[in-house]
Amino acid sequence: MPYRGAGGTQGGEARFFIGLIMMIAGGYLLLRSIVVLPQIGIGSRMFGFGTFGVTTGMVLVPFMFGVGLIFYNARNWAGWLLAGGSLVALVFGVIASINFQFAGISAFDLLVILILFVGGLGLFLRSLVSAR
Repeated sequence: MPYRGAGGTQGGEARFFIGLIMMIAGGYLLLRSIVVLPQIGIGSRMFGFGTFGVTTGMVLVPFMFGVGLIFYNARNWAGWLLAGGSLVALVFGVIASINFQFAGISAFDLLVILILFVGGLGLFLRSLVSAR
């Protein structure tokens, strides 16, 4: 039985590794060109329900009560629930308020990034398909 490479084709390893390297380089450059901007501060609206908005201060109030209850009695499940729920809401609000923007890159840079990523993906997937 003759030796077969990736995807059952001869020479499939070269396509596989070249595609993988191109995908990694394109993905890295794409992620490096994205700027993450937070939009949160004390008193800023994290999320809302209709016209009612929940601010960071509103999330910290039950957290303080929960911590107080935990220090008073560490076995009090209500304190743990308040503190834990407030932390989860705070993390969710911070993540939900993040804006992603492209950095100032030229059209040529964007085309190179997209060609590297999508071309690498094509080569990578082509190396996995067996020849008929």
